[in-house]
Amino acid sequence: MKTGMIKQVSRWLADRSIILIGDGSFACISLAHTCIQLGKVTLISRLRLDARLFDFPGPEVTGKRGPKPQKGRRLSKLKDLVDDPDQEWQKADLKWYGGVMKQIRFLSGVCLWHTPGQKPVLIRWVLVVDPDGKCKPEAFFSTDTKLTPIHIVEYFVLRWSVEVTFQESRRHLGVETQRQWADKAIARSTPALMGLFSIVCLIGFRLVSKGNELMPQTTAWYQKQDVTFSDVLAFVRRYIWASKYVKSAYHNGYVLFPAQKWEAILDILATEA
Repeated sequence: MKTGMIKQVSRWLADRSIILIGDGSFACISLAHTCIQLGKVTLISRLRLDARLFDFPGPEVTGKRGPKPQKGRRLSKLKDLVDDPDQEWQKADLKWYGGVMKQIRFLSGVCLWHTPGQKPVLIRWVLVVDPDGKCKPEAFFSTDTKLTPIHIVEYFVLRWSVEVTFQESRRHLGVETQRQWADKAIARSTPALMGLFSIVCLIGFRLVSKGNELMPQTTAWYQKQDVTFSDVLAFVRRYIWASKYVKSAYHNGYVLFPAQKWEAILDILATEA
């Protein structure tokens, strides 16, 4: 499925280079070969810490008969390098999740990645260790060996925004929970809901740029530091309802709801709707 997807997208975007970023399910040698064969597609994904990595084959022996060797000696597993102080560890600051800068220790190399029954593929691997110990050691790879280790990790971090978009769309807009049974109905409603996600974000951005304050919603038991899509959605709802129903608080010269209570009602409705 993933192979067919990237082939189709590559045909649609024939004049553009593509960087395909995926989670561990994209760490597939056949998919890596497909990306290399397409010529303009780079695959970046996670790499198992026990992946089978090999050196390049040595010089051919003169007069030796049979097929040429496709790989050399097997290299150490990445999980065995995590606690190895003799390795040439490097330190770097890079853009991490949430847009913050984070310092990491890393190792990197170029070698052959092999799975029994398939031809080895040339990759650059990056082993990342958190000096603070808050994150588990992770490994990533790229089929473009010219990419720097920092670029590979930063590219992979970018996929987190896509994951969050799908998660928030499922939770707050009903994506993948539609009640239609027909495939065509799902094919119509899902793009519309994903489009709604973008519209809400754009409206929120426009309102903030005009001076409206957007704050993360907090409770006594949960203190958020960053704004999420649920905050933006409630923010946009409240603005629309306040603009539309602000006059409903007054009737025949007397106040139906005091202004303070009306504001509180809008806050509750916008959050719970």
